[in-house]
Amino acid sequence: MPAEDTNTRAWQIYGQRQLARAYTPPVPERLRWTPWQGIGPGAEVLGDVTGRRVLDIGSGAGHHAVHLARAHGARVTGIELSPTQHERAVSTHAGVDGVEFVRADVAEYLGGAEPFDAAYAIGTLAFIDPHRSLPALRDGLRPDAPLILSLLHTDLHGHGPSTAVAPREEMILLRDDPPLPTQMWVLAPQLWEDLLTEYGFRVEAIDLFPHPDENAKVVQQLIRARRLPDRPTRVSSRPRSTRAPAAHAAVGVGAILLSEQGILLGRHRRGTLELPGGSVEATGESFEETVVRELAEETGLVARTGDVELLGTLVDHVEGVLRVTVGALVHAWQGQPLTQPDESVGDWAWYPLDQLPNGLFACSAQILTSWRPDLPIDHPPAHFTAFAPAK
Repeated sequence: MPAEDTNTRAWQIYGQRQLARAYTPPVPERLRWTPWQGIGPGAEVLGDVTGRRVLDIGSGAGHHAVHLARAHGARVTGIELSPTQHERAVSTHAGVDGVEFVRADVAEYLGGAEPFDAAYAIGTLAFIDPHRSLPALRDGLRPDAPLILSLLHTDLHGHGPSTAVAPREEMILLRDDPPLPTQMWVLAPQLWEDLLTEYGFRVEAIDLFPHPDENAKVVQQLIRARRLPDRPTRVSSRPRSTRAPAAHAAVGVGAILLSEQGILLGRHRRGTLELPGGSVEATGESFEETVVRELAEETGLVARTGDVELLGTLVDHVEGVLRVTVGALVHAWQGQPLTQPDESVGDWAWYPLDQLPNGLFACSAQILTSWRPDLPIDHPPAHFTAFAPAK
């Protein structure tokens, strides 16, 4: 069963059990981002929401939405896919001023909704594939709108976050009833930051909140992000990570392959889209040999050194570290690009030059504009020195 279908079923059963108990959580006195009273900030992380349209993602029994409307004057839409969870909210809080409850899939709902001024999810976004939820949230929020996410970081058994964008089994626990298996995207903070950056958000802070009992292993993470402004005429670039690179003396290469379909780009596991390439090995190989080797290792394509044209060197500084990159143009190759086992970059595809994607790796963006300065790509500045033409 697909992960999200498993989760839909689990939350329907959970809601039904709570309805049978006639249990409704009380409206809190302050917004609680963690399961533990008094741990973490309150609604202030959303900014001033008075009179603003706020989206509660996976609103459940509706108590957080009601708090925001009553205590902070927000106009809250609680979106909930589970029919039983939705019933819990409506049966208790129908008619509360400033609150509406909608039963729908959040990604589908946002496709036709007026953009919101803010959005938040308390323990719920991890049940939705981020490659589906995050682009929908970007389109469903106004520029500069806050997005606040409370997410599981380490579970009750001490199982920490994943470093790959894939769901894993976690259990919903309910007193006196069997646990409900779910599939959750429990991801490391850096991976959440990479995903949010890829889909048009700027991450402002990530905080980890351990359980107040030092013997308990569970840890919650709180991510504060903001939807970036639209940039309709320029293509964005970014580093793979917010962490500074380690000081090293390696030189990297990046290869441009241009076909009738466009240029070849792959997706790094950290989310950036980038050219084939990598570091020159300390074996005396030439730049051309590095391009040929990296192309074969990353894409499976076969090229000859004689078909590699070196463009020049790019030099920039990243957090005080000198980075040197050599750009190259590959004029001929054999085969079709395919994801290779154990490589960091895959999902190779051709992109027309007038339809380049956002989120290019900064080095790849620099190489592309050194080759074609007219390309509308934003990236950190770098000093380019062209090589002399081959004789």
